[in-house]
Amino acid sequence: MTDQTRPLRVAIVGAGPAGIYAADALMKSDTEVSIDLFERMPAPFGLIRYGVAPDHPRIKGIITALHKVLDKDAVRLLGNIDYGTDITLDDLRRFYDAVIFSTGANADRALNIPGIDLDGSYGAADFVSWYDGHPDVPRTWPLEAEKVAVLGVGNVALDIARVLAKTGDELLPTEIPANVYEGLKNNKAVEVHVFGRRGPAQAKFTPLELRELDHSPNIEVIVDPEDIDYDEGSEAARRGSKQVDMVANTLQDWAIRDQGNRPHKLYLHFFESPHEVLGENGKVVGLRTERTELDGTGNVRGTGKFNDWDVQAVYRAVGYLSQNIAQLPFDEQAGTVPNEAGRVLSEDTASGTSRFIPATYVTGWIKRGPVGLIGHTKGDANETIACLLEDAPGFADPAEPALDAIIEFLENKGVPFTTWQGWYRLDAHERSLGEPEGRERIKVVEREDMLRASEPHRA
Repeated sequence: MTDQTRPLRVAIVGAGPAGIYAADALMKSDTEVSIDLFERMPAPFGLIRYGVAPDHPRIKGIITALHKVLDKDAVRLLGNIDYGTDITLDDLRRFYDAVIFSTGANADRALNIPGIDLDGSYGAADFVSWYDGHPDVPRTWPLEAEKVAVLGVGNVALDIARVLAKTGDELLPTEIPANVYEGLKNNKAVEVHVFGRRGPAQAKFTPLELRELDHSPNIEVIVDPEDIDYDEGSEAARRGSKQVDMVANTLQDWAIRDQGNRPHKLYLHFFESPHEVLGENGKVVGLRTERTELDGTGNVRGTGKFNDWDVQAVYRAVGYLSQNIAQLPFDEQAGTVPNEAGRVLSEDTASGTSRFIPATYVTGWIKRGPVGLIGHTKGDANETIACLLEDAPGFADPAEPALDAIIEFLENKGVPFTTWQGWYRLDAHERSLGEPEGRERIKVVEREDMLRASEPHRA
């Protein structure tokens, strides 16, 4: 039984929205808790900092709510700590009653078509990391293609298409670092083609994200009237969802309007299933798609008619994938840790039975896969925390539950960790960089520079 004379000690691995929402749910319970959030990056906020397009300040506003959680005394941030290298699950069990993993998804789901590995074919996650100033990706990005294809009809595909179609100067007022601005300023793309294998009613855009495409003075959004098609399943989808209907109406409006003269063209193509990336001398020179048609249910079938598109780069935005976590079971196909309502499950292959791994939980995308919007992770967190609190009376006491034990462990290992107070210093530093240019902030990219700004005595 857990010692009731002290707070329940919980470690959360991953300080993005999912982990912070889990901390918030814990602190709102009737149980006295003490939470440490471990984050691989020197700065918190995960997907908000490194997965949201820089011209989306509205979404970044979520940080304000996350700030209020991390400002509370019952939670600490321990950043720049790589789980599996700097600290292991066995280490965490020494210091905490329970461990929650909220590590998200930062890899690209594979798209198995010929030519996908050609030079000029890229994954969405890598490009997003580059333009968001992630310290672990290259500082430059090849932007030589004049015509570009984006595969996928979700919000990430829209972000990539919009960033590629805008000018560097349009994005300069945002927080992009200097290397990203220089890259985008020299971007040669004047045509961006977004491809979806199904129809307008099956697109995964949110209405606001879609309409934002049309706000740029440099981007002419073009939809082929022949792509506006609905079957019985599509009409049912429109009747059943206001968002689906709003997206369909926006696309219809764009399909029937006269084409304007904005310099960059952004085409939204439907009923075009990627079949092959075409190459010459190892480089992308085109994309071949198969025309599809609705089958009555909202799904599509191939028609056997193929179209070749003149493009010199292909970006696949067909979904993110979580990566396996050391010392935990992992479903490679689903990209999730096997779990039941957040309790981690381990399968005994010999007997074919499963058992719960004691005091070990997951939340967010590592729990249910990379689907849904940021706000959906709140429901995940509440479910996981309810299970944790239900299990808490049966937790075994950790060997070293004292608050300073983990700090001593990290310092003895020489891990240059960052803190919540350090984030305030880094935040002030980034804002000071932007102030002379009239910008809210300029993001610091280099890990060492982030450490120097946030924890100068540890850098």
